Amino acid sequence: MAPVDPEGIVLRIAAAGSAARVEERAEDFLEQLRRVYPYDAALITLFDAQRRLQVPVTRRGYEPIHPYLDSVAFVDELDGASLLRVSRPMRVIDLPMAPMELPTWAKHLRPAGFREGLGTALITPDGRYLGLLWMNSGDATPASDEVCALLHRVMPLIASALDPLRTVGAMADIVADVSAGALLTRSGRIEALPGRPGHPMVCSGSPLVRVSTSALHRDGAYASFVYPVDGGVRTSELVRVTVLSCAAVAPGNLRAVILISAAPPLHGLTRRELEVLGGLVEGWSNARIAATLFVAARTVVSHVEHVMAKLGAESRTMAAMRASRQGLYIPVDLSTGPPETLR
Repeated sequence: MAPVDPEGIVLRIAAAGSAARVEERAEDFLEQLRRVYPYDAALITLFDAQRRLQVPVTRRGYEPIHPYLDSVAFVDELDGASLLRVSRPMRVIDLPMAPMELPTWAKHLRPAGFREGLGTALITPDGRYLGLLWMNSGDATPASDEVCALLHRVMPLIASALDPLRTVGAMADIVADVSAGALLTRSGRIEALPGRPGHPMVCSGSPLVRVSTSALHRDGAYASFVYPVDGGVRTSELVRVTVLSCAAVAPGNLRAVILISAAPPLHGLTRRELEVLGGLVEGWSNARIAATLFVAARTVVSHVEHVMAKLGAESRTMAAMRASRQGLYIPVDLSTGPPETLR
């Protein structure tokens, strides 16, 4: 093998981290590492703690044992041997036990034809565990100490580039004038969004989280609406809420990012008209909107006429489409309750 060029490898890995898609970054990293460790199989995973699964970002050469690598048993066996979060590069010869005492090696990797390997945990510079980087070879020759040192050096670069929060942060940066934000996990838990302050309205089980989830379910990857700052229905101050789906961000444990920003121009729409628009966006009839807002049906008809004029819409359907696209409505879930709670 040609002599290792540590500085060249570091520079190429740093450059690979600029690829648009996380899968492309991972593929580029494995290509660069193959220059110094000619593996026969390699993988990069991101850990889904809720399901206890290592979700592959890229994987090559492990086809016969994919079901095992995709199982909870794989995670449990590594965790039981205290190997799941080892941050220094480890070869098979470095294992703290005889390799054949480790089921992952004895029952799966060894029978698949592998004789050595090199792997490490992906840990961000701020100490968060992300997943694994593994390489295995049918050649029993261990990686050199030099290669291990190089892998240890580039791992922070690789972890930072594959960090799901990097992708989510880039999504959040698309929205202008964001003053606060949070992450919604698949299980419904609220977590901090790095680089953004939290907001008291965005907490687990809150009405805002409920209507955000409902809006995203209805609209798909993106939803936006206006919301009273105190979470109630009598306040006159509104903010814009933007909800972006994170379902496609590996490892899949994040559901959405919820962002708070200043309310958009309201085009003269009153609070009540924004509530009526919430019903139109949901496809409700005038009678259902009237019952929810505790007003007469003829009053809703009048409000619908007003919002159509203010939005330049020729029909209630067009008004609903424009309100949804511009985030100019208050979700109807906030407009339920006895008359005295309404404006």
